[in-house]
Amino acid sequence: MQTFGRSLLLPIAVLAPVGMIMGICSALSQPYMLEKFPLIGNETLQLIIKSLQSITSIVFNNIPLLFAMGVAQGVAKKEKGIAVFASVAGYLTLNQVMNIFLTITGNLAEPETMAQVGQGMVLGIQTLKIEAMGGIICGLVAAKVANRFYNLELPLAFAFFGGKKSIPIITIAAMIPIGFVVPIIWDLLTRFLISISFIFMTPYIGSGIFYALNRALIPFGLHHVLSSIVRFTEAGGLYIINGVEYVGILPAINEILFNLGPSDPAWSQYMPKLTSYLGGAQMLTTLFRVPAIGLAMYKTAFTKNKKIAKGVILTCVLTAFLGNVTEPLEFTFLFISPALFIVYCIISGIMTIPYQLLNISIGYIRGTIFDFGIFGLLYENTNWINLILLGAVNFVVFYFVFKWFILKFALETPGRESFEVNEASSVLIKDKNWEKIADITIEGLGGKENILSLENCISRLRIDLKNPKLVNEKGLKDSGCAGIFFPKENHIHVVFGPHVEFVRLAMEDKI
Repeated sequence: MQTFGRSLLLPIAVLAPVGMIMGICSALSQPYMLEKFPLIGNETLQLIIKSLQSITSIVFNNIPLLFAMGVAQGVAKKEKGIAVFASVAGYLTLNQVMNIFLTITGNLAEPETMAQVGQGMVLGIQTLKIEAMGGIICGLVAAKVANRFYNLELPLAFAFFGGKKSIPIITIAAMIPIGFVVPIIWDLLTRFLISISFIFMTPYIGSGIFYALNRALIPFGLHHVLSSIVRFTEAGGLYIINGVEYVGILPAINEILFNLGPSDPAWSQYMPKLTSYLGGAQMLTTLFRVPAIGLAMYKTAFTKNKKIAKGVILTCVLTAFLGNVTEPLEFTFLFISPALFIVYCIISGIMTIPYQLLNISIGYIRGTIFDFGIFGLLYENTNWINLILLGAVNFVVFYFVFKWFILKFALETPGRESFEVNEASSVLIKDKNWEKIADITIEGLGGKENILSLENCISRLRIDLKNPKLVNEKGLKDSGCAGIFFPKENHIHVVFGPHVEFVRLAMEDKI
């Protein structure tokens, strides 16, 4: 489980800064932003902003692919490069097989209704939008195949396809039955969501139930289905505004927000309810809960690791605060502690319930600080002060719940590696003499013949050994490492701090 959790660090590290840039560019190119601040409508400036948005969005539009490659690279112990290649081939296969299944069963949706049934375009293929979960499945399959079949021997006639060449072939074959099973499971889940959608419209508490389930479905990509159901179908309610019927939340809020305005009676009648399913409630997470969780992680980080943890945590928080993207932070604890993620979903729902009671009428689709400024401060009758008060309560609750949970169960959130990291623990490390450090480390581990596998996480080497009795701990400390311990009999951790990757690369060149 720890290996799997570490494998998610690479895609998360990419998503956080890219998501922050994408969010800012998206906010600065919104029509309502241009209307309120004409200066940013400069043609050249908008060209730059939209170009950056297009560049960064291609990364976010392919999040599953990033997770497929990251998980394959992190979990595979043998032939990591081939495993990454196989994960991409497997992901393409998975999407095409799901397309075939949907076509055969007559469930391939029309373009205008794709989102409502959880379908969309992925790499040019109309398929199920299972988001990061699809990539994770492919990455795990490719890694397991690589570990099991990297040295596969075949009869002479097929010998060319043996060994590492067999890894992508077997991965593709394995994804075919998986591609037929996943749509069946997803269809059952989608039908279940539709069948219980009436609960989401229950006065006051409905939005809390909706938001708790929305958070819980993020790992599976089904939160898009849930959102589409309430936004565009009768499950989101029927609204009679000036004699015209609007189906779903989004058409109704479009009419009130952009055509009628705060002075119309429909504003006070519908906006507290409508915004509790959209950007207003999302602001509680992006502007208050995520910063609170980030602060809890920073405060619980070990003292000498805080410098390392601060950069990771701050980037994730700003990605949500400025860009409306919460996944990078959520993924930092989702797989480390599923129980904490469940608690997070539940209290997110509970703490959303007071939103309608306070008559808050802020927001549109997004929940960034920019949206708070536009739809909260520049519009009248939004009761934005109530959002801040409710957000402050959320901040306190989430901070103390996460702080207690992290400390109580000793979770390895960013900065809580088992050994404190001292960057200046060795002259060799200060001089960045990676080759010398690698020589000392290999010798201390009993020689390169004693090393079965070599990996690293944020601050430590993780090494499988043939014979742990050959390890010379005193010799290892001469490398400048900050700590050594054996979590398992044949597995050793050697802590080097943020420079650990350079040590691993130097060691790999010598092994």
